[in-house]
Amino acid sequence: MTNLKETHKLTGAEIIVKALVNEGVDVIFGYPGGAILPFYDALFLQNKLHHILTRHEQAAAHAAEGYARSMGKVGVITVTSGPGATNAITGLTDAYLDSIPLVCISGQVATGLIGTDGFQEADITGLTRSCTKHNYLVKDVNDLGYIIHEAFYIARSGRPGPVLIDVPKDVQNGYGIYSGKMAINRASYQVKKRQFELHHDKISAAIDLIEKAKRPIFYTGGGIINSGEKASKLLGEFVRETGYPITNTLMGLGGFPASDSHFIGMLGMHGTYEANMAMYECDVMINIGARFDDRVTGRVSGFSPHSKKIHIDIDDCSIGKIIHVDVPIVGDAACVLEALFCEWKRRGNKNRKKEISIWWSKIKKWQDVNSLSYEESSKVIKPEYAMQRLNALTRDHKPFVSTDVGQHQMWAAQYIQFDEPKKWLTSGGLGTMGYGVPSAVGAQVANRDALVICVSGDASFMMNMQELATIKQYSLPVKILILNNRYMGMVRQWQELIYEKRESQSYMESLPDFMKLAESFGIKGIECDKPDHLDKKILEMINHQGPVLFNCVVEKSENVFPMIPAGSAHNEILLGSQAKLYVTKDINAV
Repeated sequence: MTNLKETHKLTGAEIIVKALVNEGVDVIFGYPGGAILPFYDALFLQNKLHHILTRHEQAAAHAAEGYARSMGKVGVITVTSGPGATNAITGLTDAYLDSIPLVCISGQVATGLIGTDGFQEADITGLTRSCTKHNYLVKDVNDLGYIIHEAFYIARSGRPGPVLIDVPKDVQNGYGIYSGKMAINRASYQVKKRQFELHHDKISAAIDLIEKAKRPIFYTGGGIINSGEKASKLLGEFVRETGYPITNTLMGLGGFPASDSHFIGMLGMHGTYEANMAMYECDVMINIGARFDDRVTGRVSGFSPHSKKIHIDIDDCSIGKIIHVDVPIVGDAACVLEALFCEWKRRGNKNRKKEISIWWSKIKKWQDVNSLSYEESSKVIKPEYAMQRLNALTRDHKPFVSTDVGQHQMWAAQYIQFDEPKKWLTSGGLGTMGYGVPSAVGAQVANRDALVICVSGDASFMMNMQELATIKQYSLPVKILILNNRYMGMVRQWQELIYEKRESQSYMESLPDFMKLAESFGIKGIECDKPDHLDKKILEMINHQGPVLFNCVVEKSENVFPMIPAGSAHNEILLGSQAKLYVTKDINAV
């Protein structure tokens, strides 16, 4: 031990700590165990990294996602080997599909035990190969520092995503040299900094279409938000300059202000009638940072059949994978938007709302259908009403809103308005029940003084309700609003509409007393089942200084509309106006 100062060697565990600090990490989320204990011992002996102890490794990953999405930084999780690492796989897959930058450091059994089916051994690099951008099994402690820095570069560069570093216990205990943060130049995995060449002919071709369109639409996704505030700012300027309508995907909400008159609502399976019909009938589509997910396209053969398509994406693999496009542009959204906007102005183009006035008139007729209307009640709380009131009473606070997955997620997306990016945190690609509460934990850790609200369902909430203990331990003032209908609501909805009302295993026979549950964790509980009491209860939740669990008892049988049934096109949409259900294929039929 006496020669350490002379050699400047550090243990692998100490290298991990130093490398994380040098990457600007201040918070990590995790759960200790035998194979990662050397790191946790090194963590104990320092004061620069703050650790949040979640109650489950899946929750650690989702919390890191919430932190990353609300901060625009790489989220970090640490887990042990075997079940600790496998528990994190759901969160890594969620981050992979939604392009969230994470670095997961997992402990592993000692190198001599790998492949022997040792205690708590799992081939986590093999298991995560398909749900991470890259992963590593570290065999030499001297490689550890470089690998960590390379992992952060990979996680945040190009299309963001999760990276896993598996570190055997003996590598954590062994001594090696750490040379600090360095240039990324590993020959075996050369990460080239992508300087996307914005070919003038592609930009010119795109503007040719944009400036002559008669029925144009901007269609934007999570790539706008991942690109940063500059992208959202440029998008807003370009939309207003052209006068064109714009729709967002579920993951793109907040990338363009929902309160702006150019915004025609969310697109997709539960998007607005006007957004879906405009997508179906447009003649030029400008897709920025969206990947043509099946929940947006519906039946591919019937997707926007009359349009020329411009697709801007940082991931060249996303272009042409699902939908044929006419003008593909590979690049960062902000860079491409800047180039497009410059070319638009160079040509002397101005607002074209007069030229597309017929198009806006048609959109106005679709908007007049009021596809988000519902049958009001003075006796029972309608979930749509709950989301409308939550939106109205919190708008001045500009809250961060996370959700779980199901009907409540869609109602939140439909009725809560986001005028800024990074405020909306939801699981899009994987659709992970249990995402909402830990994601809110991560957002609250990142934004200590902000209002953070998790909108959940009774079924989803119980997937990770143990994280109430995390919320209490770290005094996080997270507000959790449960839309409680005693069902796996979206499952029941599909069973009602598609499976002839055969409600197979979707009813929650037994639920906890949520008020007593809150009390058992030392958290304030609020309950409401009457519409005329709802505003008062929501304000009580908002104004409480600490965490709140709000059990909002809502109508059991309410369905989410509009709805495009799976396998249908955008013009084959179910509308639930005043509880009346019908299919429209033409605006004249409405």
